[in-house]
Amino acid sequence: MNKLAIALMSLGLAFAADQKDDDRLYDQIRLRLAGDPEVKGGALEVDVKEGVVTLKGIVRTDKAKAKAEKLVMKMKGAKKVNNDLRVSPTGSID
Repeated sequence: MNKLAIALMSLGLAFAADQKDDDRLYDQIRLRLAGDPEVKGGALEVDVKEGVVTLKGIVRTDKAKAKAEKLVMKMKGAKKVNNDLRVSPTGSID
């Protein structure tokens, strides 16, 4: 096997491992946010790419927005959080 083929295989295996880590982190984040009584994050969108987590959706308070970010940053594998959550006391953006 030549060096290029070995390098490509290694890269593919590294990508697969990163994707598996991202998938695991995604699942853990979804459970954590959905189970938190303050965040009530069952309907929030979560995206994970190489340990960078993006949160989108609506929460009812600034405190819930900050707590969501804090919960994610405490999780093993989370490198950064892009907190794009919007605050609406009614639960909807008009």
